[in-house]
Amino acid sequence: MESREGPRINKYLSTAGVASRRAADRIVSDGRVTINGRIAVLGDRVSPGSVVCLDGKTVEIEKDKVVLILNKPRGITCTSDSNDRDNVIDYINYPKRIYSVGRLDKDSQGLLVMTNDGDFADRIMRSRYGHEKEYIVTVDKTVTDDFLNRMMKGVRITEERVTRNCKAEKLDDCVFRIILRQGLNRQIRRMCDVLGYVVVKLVRVRVMNLELNDLKEGMYRDITKNERKELYDILDSSELQSKDDEDGR
Repeated sequence: MESREGPRINKYLSTAGVASRRAADRIVSDGRVTINGRIAVLGDRVSPGSVVCLDGKTVEIEKDKVVLILNKPRGITCTSDSNDRDNVIDYINYPKRIYSVGRLDKDSQGLLVMTNDGDFADRIMRSRYGHEKEYIVTVDKTVTDDFLNRMMKGVRITEERVTRNCKAEKLDDCVFRIILRQGLNRQIRRMCDVLGYVVVKLVRVRVMNLELNDLKEGMYRDITKNERKELYDILDSSELQSKDDEDGR
């Protein structure tokens, strides 16, 4: 009989730093998770004292919550799949189980948030309000005012999809800064392609209040206490705004 105590299996895996809840659902559906030796199914709860295993290895919830900033080099993939020799988990080789919050495509570099705190990761990824992400982009030809204006007003990248309004400014002849509040797959590259530009280099320098600054490529650091407090304040404010909007419907 299914236990009615304890967190659901996807929340348990998320809190343990295995993956986000959505990704944890896929892992469970693939039959890779057991609870006390029985193959878990979606909706199972993990009662106190239960032994949870992923691919035969015990999964326990870490008490210490880790949030890191990594300056991801180009060529590293945001996956925990050990079959991918360029996966970010093997690259960073952190002593605790962690995973990336969101993605930064293989050809791009810069700020990537890593954590073992599944609740924190889910709060960022499920928010109705797009949090700012800032990029410095180098393209193959001169950045014009027309190009920037079209980027800021939204670009139709498919028949059904037009990107949201954003902020952009020219920094150098072929370099511009762009601040997005959404995260479509390879969004900046697709926007530039539609407008006849090719991205030569793409660096993410900020996610919300977390900034890359002078962190060297390939290195990582813990976020500071002040960064953590400000980050959680932003999330709390967004969730409160979301609840107020829903109550006002």
